[in-house]
Amino acid sequence: MQQENKMGVMPVNKLLVSMSLPMMISMLVQALYNIVDSIFVSRISENALTAVSLAFPIQSLMIAVAVGTSVGVNALLSKSLGEKEFEKANLVAVNGIFLAGLSFILFLVLGIFISRPFFESQTEVQEIVAYGTDYLTVCCCASLGIFMQCIFERLLQSTGKTIYTMYTQGAGALINIILDPVFIFGYLGVPAMGVTGAAVATITGQFAAAVLAVFFNLKVNREIQISFRHFKPNLPLIGGIYKVGFPSIVMQAIGSVMTYGMNRILVTFTETATAVFGVYFKLQSFIFMPVFGLNNGMVPIIAYNYGAGKRERVVQTMKLSIIYAVCIMFAGLAVMELFPQVLLGFFQASENMLAIGVPALRIICLSFVFAGFCIVTGSVFQALGNGMYSMLVSIARQLLVLLPVAFALSRLGKVDYVWWAFPVAELVSLSMTIFFLHKINKKVISKIGQ
Repeated sequence: MQQENKMGVMPVNKLLVSMSLPMMISMLVQALYNIVDSIFVSRISENALTAVSLAFPIQSLMIAVAVGTSVGVNALLSKSLGEKEFEKANLVAVNGIFLAGLSFILFLVLGIFISRPFFESQTEVQEIVAYGTDYLTVCCCASLGIFMQCIFERLLQSTGKTIYTMYTQGAGALINIILDPVFIFGYLGVPAMGVTGAAVATITGQFAAAVLAVFFNLKVNREIQISFRHFKPNLPLIGGIYKVGFPSIVMQAIGSVMTYGMNRILVTFTETATAVFGVYFKLQSFIFMPVFGLNNGMVPIIAYNYGAGKRERVVQTMKLSIIYAVCIMFAGLAVMELFPQVLLGFFQASENMLAIGVPALRIICLSFVFAGFCIVTGSVFQALGNGMYSMLVSIARQLLVLLPVAFALSRLGKVDYVWWAFPVAELVSLSMTIFFLHKINKKVISKIGQ
């Protein structure tokens, strides 16, 4: 007989903090290396920074597939443990690793064939196309690291061992930060590789984190037994993984479409506007990543206690997570409103970039007021097996509201107006999230344990 997992017995606030804090720290470090990456690239030229910014939709799509699949594995595995179905939990883990391998093959093909056409569809500046193609090809063709890192970290999270994912993500980020200047500018006898060097540093950090995550799973994750002996894909389990994970993939993939669409709108003003948008995404990740870390700690707790029929623990976890997330987002709002020039200054911002970037940061960050609540509640939907609600909110926010409103505002002839599309879209997201929360509370949460 296996002992009751701590997710079912530890006091909820202590449990949430102990599981989320390591994830929040590690994701803060990840956000830091994303920012440092762009800071070093900006020292090559503004075109180099623009190229990395324009690559973001494909990188975001890659992360969407990696994280979305892992979210499905996380929720299904934690629920299986809560229901004491230990053999099923093992099968979920193995099938999740198999899916991560298939995802890598997909992006290997995409990296080879679509990198250059993707950049040529966004700009006619050949230097940007050349920089971007080199950068994106490396990131896609060597993406095995990010897929293996994501899946093995989620296996650790699924059993409550989030402290180890702090080590893996922290190690990967630290290696990336150290290697960035070495590979970009050519130190310690390494030839200067420019923008390509930034990509090489990124994938090196991802592979290092993946190896460490595999090691921790084999060494300390005793609740899951990973074995590929006599393995064959389990289609019902894969269906269960994607029932939760597919909406998450779609939500983040929609983010890629939105970013691509925004870049197309902004480039009609100037390439500098797209660079500003890219810088904003790097900066906002420093605020959003801790909330995502909070979510990563919250989801297995809710899924486990949902499986165990412990309604009060589900509700308490959800309430505390929302409170913490809203506080984090208000802190981010204050920083962006008060210090936009300082933040942009880290990226060697020209006078033109400051003129566009300062109002952009101050306007977009107004959406942070409601974002914390919407992000956490969307993850609650996923943990309870209703990821479709999260997907519908994301589609409405980014495709049905944000892009059309941004395009309409761009017709007024001033780039500053475009940024107001973000607060407008977040208000729509808030309204829909509240509606779906009421619905899932009535249908699912109120009936847990009955």
